[in-house]
Amino acid sequence: MNTVGNIFSGQVVGETAKTLSERFGKVLQQRQSMSINRQDVSHSINTQMDSLIPASKISTLTQGMFVGAVSDNFDERIDQKIFHAEIVVDTKNVAAETSAYQPIPLITDFKDDTPDKLKMKAAIQFNYNQVKQDVKDIVERELERIRKDPKLRPLLRIK
Repeated sequence: MNTVGNIFSGQVVGETAKTLSERFGKVLQQRQSMSINRQDVSHSINTQMDSLIPASKISTLTQGMFVGAVSDNFDERIDQKIFHAEIVVDTKNVAAETSAYQPIPLITDFKDDTPDKLKMKAAIQFNYNQVKQDVKDIVERELERIRKDPKLRPLLRIK
């Protein structure tokens, strides 16, 4: 049973590439061949079913290239459901943008020069206790808000 509707995939190999290729289906291809010998020239045209996107193509996709299939709805029909596409990246703009990034500020440094690491353990324990207290405070505020709201009060089990 197959329940997947939308598929987007970059490079994959082996069974996954083969399964994707089978999922995309086959298309009727026309082939021509020509044979030349001393007496005559023969020309033949035949047709055969070939994979729409072969597993070999899927297994050699380069960075930025992807294949996929999308499903449509009754009221929104999509003619081109299967695709092989490439994301075009403006590397100059990306380089300019990344060069303008600010470094992430250091909030807490857990590196400790002392061999016993007590400072690091104390900082972690303090943060743990603070998060635990913050959660308790949020729960208490929400419970109080629910108690004061006549519409929400029935949600509480009052003893």
